[in-house]
Order: sequence, then C-alpha cells, then structure tokens
Amino acid sequence: MMRLLKFLLWSCVAIFCGLLLSLSGAFLYLSPSLPSVESLRSIQLQIPLRVYSSDGKLIAEFGEMRRSPIAFNDIPQDFINALLAAEDDNFANHYGVDVTGLLRAATQLLKSGQIQSGGSTITMQVAKNFFLTSERSFSRKTTEILLALQIERELSKNEILELYVNKIYLGHRAYGIEAAAQVYYGKPIRELTLGQLAMIAGLPKAPSRFNPLVNPERAKERRDWILGRMLMLGKIDKARHDAAIAEGIDARYHVQAPEVQAPYVAEMARAEMVGRYGSEAYTEGFNVTTTVPSDLQHLANTALREGLVNYDQRHGYRGPESRLPGMTKETWLEELGKRNSLGGLEPVIVTQVEKSGLLVLTRQGQEEAVSWDSMKWARPFLNTNSMGPRPQKPADVAQVGDLVRVQRQEDGSLHFVQLPQAQSAVVSLDPQNGAIRALVGGFSFEQSNYNRAVQAKRQPGSSFKPFIYSAALDNGYTAASLVNDAPIVFVDEYLDQVWRPKNDNNTFLGPIRLREALYKSRNLVSIRLLQALGINNTVDYVTRFGFNKQDLPPNLSLALGTANLTPMEIATGWTVFANGGHKVQPYLIQRIDNRQGEALFVANPPTVPNGKPTAEAPAAVQSPEAQLEAPANLGQQLAAQMLTPEPIAAEQIIDERTAYIMTSMLQDVIKRGTGRRAMALGRDDLAGKTGTTNESKDSWFSGYNADYVTTVWAGFDQPESLGRNEYGGTVALPIWMSFMGGALKDKPSHLPPEPEGLMTLRIDPHSGRAATPSTADAYFELFKSEDTPPPMSEFDSGYGAPGSPLPADEAAPIDLF
Repeated sequence: MMRLLKFLLWSCVAIFCGLLLSLSGAFLYLSPSLPSVESLRSIQLQIPLRVYSSDGKLIAEFGEMRRSPIAFNDIPQDFINALLAAEDDNFANHYGVDVTGLLRAATQLLKSGQIQSGGSTITMQVAKNFFLTSERSFSRKTTEILLALQIERELSKNEILELYVNKIYLGHRAYGIEAAAQVYYGKPIRELTLGQLAMIAGLPKAPSRFNPLVNPERAKERRDWILGRMLMLGKIDKARHDAAIAEGIDARYHVQAPEVQAPYVAEMARAEMVGRYGSEAYTEGFNVTTTVPSDLQHLANTALREGLVNYDQRHGYRGPESRLPGMTKETWLEELGKRNSLGGLEPVIVTQVEKSGLLVLTRQGQEEAVSWDSMKWARPFLNTNSMGPRPQKPADVAQVGDLVRVQRQEDGSLHFVQLPQAQSAVVSLDPQNGAIRALVGGFSFEQSNYNRAVQAKRQPGSSFKPFIYSAALDNGYTAASLVNDAPIVFVDEYLDQVWRPKNDNNTFLGPIRLREALYKSRNLVSIRLLQALGINNTVDYVTRFGFNKQDLPPNLSLALGTANLTPMEIATGWTVFANGGHKVQPYLIQRIDNRQGEALFVANPPTVPNGKPTAEAPAAVQSPEAQLEAPANLGQQLAAQMLTPEPIAAEQIIDERTAYIMTSMLQDVIKRGTGRRAMALGRDDLAGKTGTTNESKDSWFSGYNADYVTTVWAGFDQPESLGRNEYGGTVALPIWMSFMGGALKDKPSHLPPEPEGLMTLRIDPHSGRAATPSTADAYFELFKSEDTPPPMSEFDSGYGAPGSPLPADEAAPIDLF
C-alpha cells in the first residue's frame, strides 16, 4: 500500500514538474512574440461615427458596432457582483489564472485532443479578446495564460474589469455593457434593476443562446442561476434575491432613435467623413457637429411633407396600395410588418367601413378610427388634370382589407392620406458664410435615398432670370430701363431651327421697365436682355455665382432657365443677392471631435466682411466617450483654438449696389408679382422669385431675407407635368412659406444695409426717365450714381405707355433693345 502511495505521490510530482517545465519552455519560446500589455492602457475600442445637429442633438450613428464605453466608477456594483458570480467569482484573489479550471481543460485535452470548456478567468478573456483569436489549441491557450499573468502584473483589477465590460460582445451588435443596456432596455445601465443587470451579466457566456429576445426561457434560467450564485456568495440578501427572481422578462429591442430627423444631412456628413478618413470614419469614435439646427430641420421636414401631401390631394386618390380582403388579423399584421412608415405616413388595413369613417388596424395591432372628414378629398384620380366625382360616403373610398396610409395628428387622431408620387427638395443657407441650415432631399429617405437637393439637376425656369437681370444691371442697365416685351423670331445657329419664344399667357406688354418685367416674369424681356448682353459674356458673368459652365446652354434659351442645376446650386447663387454681392460656398460640417472631445477640425469658411452668421459656431458635443476623459487642460484648449485661424473674407463677385437693387426688384416679385402669396407672412424683408418650366414639369421658388436663403424644388423624378394650373407659386411657394414663416417667426425684419453710391429718383413710369415736378404718377426708383436716367425732355412721348397688353400676333411699336 505504501509503495502505491509513494508511486502516486512521485507521479504527481513528476506531472507537476513536467507541467512546470512545459510552461517554462512555452514561456521561453513564446515570450519574444507576446504583444505588449502596456498597449491596453491606450487601447482604442471601435466606436461608431455620430452626427449631431448644431445644437448637439443626435442625427445619426454609423458603424457595425454599437458601443458606448463606460468608466469603472460608473459601473453599478450589483452588475460587478453579478458578472463575477457568473464568470469568475475568484477574480479578486487569483493572479490571472484559475488552476482548477486549467486542470479541467487539460483533462479534456488529454481525453479528446480538444479543449471543450475554457476554464478562463476574466483576465484570460481580456487577453483573448484584445490579442488572440478564438482558436481552440494548446499553443493559443498557453499564450492566453502567459498574457493573463502579464496583464495582472501591469494592470489593476479595476482596469481589467473596465476593459472587459467595454469589449465583450453581448448580441444584436451591442459591444460593451452600456450599449447592451440601451439595446435591451432602452436606458443607461445605471438605471437597470437587479434582475436586468443579472440578465446582461448572463450574456457573455453565449450571447445568442442566453439572449432574452431570442431565447427568453433560457435567458431567464441563466439570470435566475446568477441571482442564486449572488445569494450564495453573500452579495445580495434573500429579499433582494426573491424580488429580482419575481421580475418578468421585459427586454425589448431598442435602437437609439435619432433626436433629429435629417437622414439626407446624415448621409452627406457620412460621405464627407469617409472622404476624409476612409473606413476609420466608422470605428474611431468621431463626433461630427453639423451646421444644421434641429428646429430649422424640423420645419423643413414638415413643410416639404405637408406641401407634397396637399399637392397630391389636389389631384385625387389613386386607390389602396394593396387589397387584402377575407384574411385573418394575424395575416394582416404580418403584411403590415412588411411595410415601413414613410415620411410619417403609417400603413394600416381597413377592418370596418362605417358611416362616420373607417376602423383600421395599425402595425401595433390596435384598431383606431379614421374620420370621414379626413377622407372627403379622395376624389378618384383619372389623370393629372382630371378627377372623378366627389365621394359621398366612406364606402366610396375604401373597402375592408384595403391597405392604405394614415397620418397621425398632434391630438393623436388619424387622417386618411396616400403616399405622394411627386417629390421635392428644400435647401436653406446662411448667406453670410454658406452654412447649410436645413436640407431635405425628398419625401422619405427610406423610400428613396436619392438626394434631390444636391443630386437632381433640373431646369430652374424663371427662378434663373435674376442672374440675367444682374448681368444687365452690371452692364449699364437700370431697374427703370425699357425693354420691349414683343414677339420675336430667331433662327438660332445652336438650335438649328426657327424659335418663336412666348410669354406664359401668350400676351405681350410692349416697352416695359426691367423692374416690372421681372415681377411679371416676362420671358421676351429676358431673351432680349440676353441677346443684347451677348451669350458668351453673360455665361461668363453667371459662372461667377458658382455655376459650372457646361451646365449653362450657350444659346438664348438660357434666359428662360433651361440650364440643368441642382437646388443647392440655385440657393448658392441666390446668396450673392442676399449678402451684398459676395461668393460663399455651402458647407455642412462645422466641427469634428475625436473620442476624447478634442477638436480635429473647425470650419473656417469664407465669410462676408462685417456679416454676422445666423448661428454661432457650436461647442464640442459631449459624447459618452468624451465624458470618460478628464476635462481638457489649458494646452488642449489652446490647441483647439489654434484650429480656428483668422476669418477669411468672402470674395466680392458683383457690385454690392447691384445686389441691393436686385433685392429691391425681387421684393416687388413678392409684393406685386408671382410670389404675392408670400405676403401672407406679414413681413417686409422678403425677396424671391418663382420658377416653372414647360408643361409645369418643374416647380421652383427661391427667396430670402438677410438671415436665410431658401430654395424649394418640386416635381417628378421622371419629368412629367405637375398638372394644369400648377406652377412655382402653387407647389413650391407654399413649402417655402411654411419653412420661412417658422424660421423667421418672432424675428425682427432684417433688411440689407443700403450701400454707398446709390440714388433714389422720381421716375416717369412710361419712359423710365427722370420725372418732372408735374408728373402725376411718378414713382421712386433706385439707381447707381453713375447710371441715373436722362430727363423727360429727351423722351418722345409718342411711344405710348408700357404695360398695355398687345395681341400675340401684333408687332411691338418699338424695338428698343
């Protein structure tokens, strides 16, 4: 018996010595190739790109990994206790390696040739997660042990735990416990209950197997086991244990909802960041602050969507998106689950048709009412210009099983609507520095990510005319110059055909002042101006406003707005009139901060001298990662300040007096021309111009005061008529008014300062000459001091009064230009 005991004892000693020699040999062999543990102190976890509004509200997050790192001191003690109970209850005492677990793993290796269970401590998992692969082999395990021992020597237990809880994968793209708390419970980990903390502590073992969303029963068993372990280890008392066990499984899938609906803005910011940093843009934790305030973006979203819905309803109801009669509620819910809410319009299925309206099933499985009053617009659509009879009752519009759209109102009620087929874009810029203050590229980004604000090149129609008039004012013409609004025929060498341009209403007004011609949008006047100025000279002049020469047709049709331009390009050109003749470039990113909140980039755009942007440059956004760091020291603050060099003065590209006179003329478009509807806003500082192309395929309105320049386009992606009696003033202008009315609410009138070198003279409206004291209907007009008109005595009164309609087939009495 003694021999047997001695044999077993010496066998154990031999095995121990063998293991010791093996480990020593492995250490000597592997240590030269071990990574530096010191790098863990400066490890850069992958953190997504976040895009914010100028007032610090989240617009979007981009990246494969959802992660919000948390400092050790912010981790709830209950979670630490739950995690250690589940993963490593001897964590506080060991030196990185659990010998018992290792012996179990070694036994498995000897029996099967593979390691079936790890025996890994939290420190070993840190070594594996940061430095190694998931390969199951002896050499990898040995390396893991050596690294764990080294980590324990160089890092504190708190540092090891902080690394672990921020690195681990916990399912549904959540990396780290703070991200998991948001994904499963929609709140920070510090606000979770004991049962919820135990649920998350059970995930590292197998995020799919113990997932409360995928396998709630298994997840509950794992949670309850952890709570039992906590009780056994004395970390909680019986009362807390029982209360946590009684908690239900209340995990739900949560995605951090954007605070600002600006997906087109977010995509532009994302693309610019990828252009700057490549694929690292998604992983380095950049925080991008844009120039877009959340309130203005909300106004733009609402204005565009309401404007398109109103236009769409003027042309009738095209019927349900699908007909699903005779199906069960479960089938209907399954079908609704395939449809997304688009532009705030929710899909529902009609379950009952009553005299008072409809009962509809929502995606949440609730039945709600839709009133008859909200359905009365739904005359049957026949074609763009005609509709069927008005419905007399709800049954004339909808049937049980119809899949339709509704729009939830502020009071919670539902209105009957349909998805518009037309599209629109809104761009609003700060004329002082080009900052984008609002941008919407379409009715719904989910429906189409095509950004019409910056990608759709369409003909601007008459909203391009101000650039022709500006060229005229900079070449000796005045707002009082007479140009003949009369028929004209061209044999154009570029078009290779006879061209007989006409005005919209096919009438002609004869000799007419430029101011009046602009607010009445007379096509023939623009053509005669372009002809007199010269096409090449005018194209060269117009490119100053930022247009590409290849987008400007080198023929007289340019005067009618046949260039192919985006809403952003038009808005950019119009900033020149609003800011006194300076060229600014639109920009979106105001600031880029790293994960520590340090500024990497601060925009310094060319700015109008003495101009004051409508919003101050924003401070750094305090992201979750930045909040982990100590406050920036004085050196960091000075470094951030050095990123902002001296302001750059915007280039003066047209005479500031020309810009001022153009503003005065464009104000008349609103006061007495095609933009008269905007007078309903009750402001005296608005200037603008409508634009409508042939067959009403494009509808435009561009307008401004000294604070904002806003351009609206509306039309179909595949150009087709918007319909009879649809123009810039009926489709685009209401959207512009809705946005600008909100943007300028409670703001005082902001007129541009009058530059030096201008004179105001009384003018005879019939001749455009300086009026005599006896001229009864004279009016005051602005002139550059060197361009004042001659007196009435030099004018032949036989020309007659401009502005009287002439039939289309009659020649004008005089061809002045």
